[in-house]
Amino acid sequence: MRDGSEWRVDRLRTPAAMQATALESIHVALGARMVPFGGWNMPVQYRPILDEARTVRTKAGLFDLGHMGRVKVHGRQAEAFLQRLQTNDVAAIPPGRIRYAMILDEKGLTQDDILVYRNPKNDGFFVVVNAGNTARDLGIMRSVAAAFDVVVEDCTHTHGMIAIQGPLSQQITQRFCAGDLASLKYYGWMDTTVAGMPMTISRTGYTGEDGFEIYVPKGHEKKVWELFLESGKGEGLTPIGLGARDTLRHEAGMPLYGHEIDETTNPIEAGLDWAVKTNHDFVGRAAIEKVVAAGGTGRKLVGLTSDSKRCPRQGYALVLGGKQVGHVCSGNISPTLDTNIATAYLRADLAVPGTKLEFLVRDKGEPCVVVPMPFYKRSR
Repeated sequence: MRDGSEWRVDRLRTPAAMQATALESIHVALGARMVPFGGWNMPVQYRPILDEARTVRTKAGLFDLGHMGRVKVHGRQAEAFLQRLQTNDVAAIPPGRIRYAMILDEKGLTQDDILVYRNPKNDGFFVVVNAGNTARDLGIMRSVAAAFDVVVEDCTHTHGMIAIQGPLSQQITQRFCAGDLASLKYYGWMDTTVAGMPMTISRTGYTGEDGFEIYVPKGHEKKVWELFLESGKGEGLTPIGLGARDTLRHEAGMPLYGHEIDETTNPIEAGLDWAVKTNHDFVGRAAIEKVVAAGGTGRKLVGLTSDSKRCPRQGYALVLGGKQVGHVCSGNISPTLDTNIATAYLRADLAVPGTKLEFLVRDKGEPCVVVPMPFYKRSR
């Protein structure tokens, strides 16, 4: 649909029993359309998706991230354990800073993308993983942890997670956050108080905008959510669903597990080599080094735009001269650029901006062109 209301649930694993965040009843009361996502019952939209996305780009939006997996890692060999588990160099993370990384298998294929936080007091680490991968990730973590003196503690259900994103997010949040948010760097986090309660807050997000993610002690999620909405009402702060979040992250060139990355992709072809540091022996390092030595896998992740009346969607074939040369990973109508955008894996020799292709919709070719990513980058 041209208003952007079509939204497809991703391919993350969905357990038989659906889980609910602490804010589920609030979403329902606000009239949100609820959908299953990674095993959780989540709000996909409260208003038209493109309107919600524009709110985040111009004002601020509030997100329930209670479905994300949250894991504490501590113990004498916590750093050594994390060096083995994931691709980035944990030893180089200063206290109070965060790094993006991936968990791979021995073949170098992506099991999940994660954020690794070194505690501000340098007394351990915190890891955020994707909702639908949480159970598997915990299994991988505990298997790797068997060789180390380390504690892996699942705290997904002991802390809520709420995000505020958008250009007005700092001025809204500062009203009831004791910490100096102006001094908090991007991909930094701090121990502070929010609404008079001890919490941690990070300058991170999944929209391409400035914003914060707040880790809320269990039982206080509704109070914090309602405080944000009431405080930011005058600036236009509204709740935002998963549909707009997908559009926003897509515009900003951020991968989504089950779309741009999954068990069939590696970080090199996905353009995520910047998050892979081969100065430590992580699971899958040998396989990644072979891919690099071979000059890649023969395909690359690229951006596409199209002015067609049809939007390229996940799984659509890309063709050139009647032959398939790639496939679409994600597709959205971009409210910021006012055009169709997509990410796709494309034959490496064609992965050059300006290359003209077609995507197939019921065997009918629709025009598209390769463009650089990200599609959108905010002014700083």
